[in-house]
Amino acid sequence: MKRKNNRILIKFSGEALAGENKFGIDTQILKDLANEIKSVVKEGYEVAVVIGGGNFIRGVSAAKDGIIKRTSGDYMGMMATVINAVAMQEALEHDNVPVRVQSAIKMEEIAENFIVRRAIRHLEKGRVVIFAAGSGNPFFTTDTAGVLRASEIGASAIIKATKVDGIYNKDPEKYEDAKLLKEINYDEALKEHIKVMDNTAIALARENKLPIIVCNMFKKGNLLEILNKNKNAKYSIVK
Repeated sequence: MKRKNNRILIKFSGEALAGENKFGIDTQILKDLANEIKSVVKEGYEVAVVIGGGNFIRGVSAAKDGIIKRTSGDYMGMMATVINAVAMQEALEHDNVPVRVQSAIKMEEIAENFIVRRAIRHLEKGRVVIFAAGSGNPFFTTDTAGVLRASEIGASAIIKATKVDGIYNKDPEKYEDAKLLKEINYDEALKEHIKVMDNTAIALARENKLPIIVCNMFKKGNLLEILNKNKNAKYSIVK
């Protein structure tokens, strides 16, 4: 798939939607994220989104004591991502942003089935596309699903939304002299076990030469500044 310079995929965790509650969905955070996405769409960018499901359940955690099988736990996690996708769809539509949800698991009453050509057509028509249910396979994270979908639709980059400005050489909350690493390569990220994404996701991004932009999406206007190459914007890029 040929890359489009104005097409991006934003990946953020389910935990981000929970806020201080640590569970469920904080509608104010949902509103704020929808506003950030809207501002990017208005600038002419084609936007796809992948959201994790950790604000409800994580497959690894659900299966840790052996009562629930890992495969079942992962499928439960995929269903959690559908809940988040529908919530984000509602928030965007409330903000008058056209949006479609596509699920990797069939659930026609709630979402379209994932079809890459249809997803691309939606993006070309200015609709936000939210990819739900991960990759549809257990044992793969939503980070990996995000890189996979970004590669399939020909996105120019995947943006990993976090609560910090990017990748630091050490924990910025513990060390005042922590330095923001503006750019690192895939091999460094894998070797140093940089916790931007899991290793499978980073390796897949490397294989497809897909840049990973790590930034604070909870800082108003930050995402648009990064995309518009504002020299004062704070972020890190893995490429």
